[in-house]
Amino acid sequence: MLLYVAVTATVLILAFQVKETCVINRPYNGSYPLGVNRQQAVNAVATAAVFVILFLLAALRIEVGNDYGTYVVTCHEIFQRGYVVTEPGYNLVVRILYTLSGKEDYLLMFAVFAAAIVGVFLKVFKDQSDSFFLSILMFMTMGIYFRTFNTVRYYFALAVATYALRYVVNITKENAIKFILLILFAATFHKSVIVVIPLYLIAALPWAKWMYIAVCAIAVVLPIFKNKILELAIKVYPSYKDTVYINEKHSITENLPAIAGCVAILFICLVFYKDAIEKRRDNKMYFHMCFMAIALYLGCYFVPLVTRFGYYLITSQILLVPNIICSVKDNDRRKQLTAAVVVLCALYFMFFLYTADRVGVRVLPYKSFLFHDRYWLNQTDTF
Repeated sequence: MLLYVAVTATVLILAFQVKETCVINRPYNGSYPLGVNRQQAVNAVATAAVFVILFLLAALRIEVGNDYGTYVVTCHEIFQRGYVVTEPGYNLVVRILYTLSGKEDYLLMFAVFAAAIVGVFLKVFKDQSDSFFLSILMFMTMGIYFRTFNTVRYYFALAVATYALRYVVNITKENAIKFILLILFAATFHKSVIVVIPLYLIAALPWAKWMYIAVCAIAVVLPIFKNKILELAIKVYPSYKDTVYINEKHSITENLPAIAGCVAILFICLVFYKDAIEKRRDNKMYFHMCFMAIALYLGCYFVPLVTRFGYYLITSQILLVPNIICSVKDNDRRKQLTAAVVVLCALYFMFFLYTADRVGVRVLPYKSFLFHDRYWLNQTDTF
C-alpha cells in the first residue's frame, strides 16, 4: 500500500511539472534546440519519467491481479495451440512474444501490454486533455491505472477506445474511418469494445431534449427484457455459461459508486455549462457519455460485468473534469472546484487502497519477481 502511495505521489509531482506551451518557431539561438524551449524540454523529461515509473511498476509485478494466474494458463494454451476463448490479436501477440523469447515468458507479455496501455493513456492525456496533471491525478487516484494490472486485454482495448475519441470529437469521413479501424483493431484484443462504435457516435450527436428522454426510457424498459438480454450475453460470451457470473444475482447497489460519480460530474457540468460545455464539442460529447453511463448502469444492472461496458463511457471523465476546470472563467470558482476535485480524488484513493486486496481486484499485496525466490528457482530449472 505504501508503495502505491509513494508511486502516486511521485508521478503527480512529475506530472505537475508538465505545462502546455506553444510551439516556438524561431532560429536556433544557442540556448535551446531548434523549435524547443525550456518548458517543452521539461515536459518531455517529466512525461518520460512518468511513463518509466508506471511501466516498471506494472512490468515487474508477479502474481498481482485478480486474473494473473488465468492469463498465465491462457498464454500457455495459446502457445501450445490449445483451445482458448481469447481474441486472435491477443493470441498472435502472445505467440510472437513466446517465439522470440524461446520460452513461455508471460512476464514479457505483461511488460509489453504494460508499456502499450501506459503509453496510449499518456498520449491521450497529453493531446486530449486541457490539464495533463489533473488527468494523471484522476488516472491514479480513481484506481484506473492500478486496475490495468487486471484483464490486460480489456484495458488495452479501453486505452485504444479512449484514444479514438479524438476522431469522433472532430468527426469527418476520414476520421470516421480511422475511428472504426482503430476500434476493429482493439476488438482483436477484447471484442466488447465493439459496443463503443454506436455509443460514441450517438454521444457525438447534437442532442435534443427528446434524446435525453429516450435514453431514460430505454433504461426503464431494458430490465423487462432481462432474460433475452442475458441469453444474448451468453451467445456473445459463451464461456460465461453456467458460471458464477451468470448464476449469481446482481443488484443496482453494486454500481452505486459509479452512478454517484456520474451524477456528481453531471452536476458540475450543469453548474459550469456555459463556461465549459455549451460551446465545446468534446466536453458536450463526454457529458452525453456520462448521462448514457448512468442509464446503462441502471438499465443493465443484471448483466454480468456490466462495468466493462460502463468503463468505455465513464473513462472519458478523466478528460471531461480537467477540461471543465480549465474552462471556468472565474478564478476563485476554478480554485474551489480544483480543491474539491483533489479532495474527492484523495478520499476515493484511500477507499480504493482499502479494497484493493479483495476478490475482483487483488492488486494488493504487490509482489515483484525481482524479489520472488520461486521465480528465480524456476528460471534456474529452465536453463
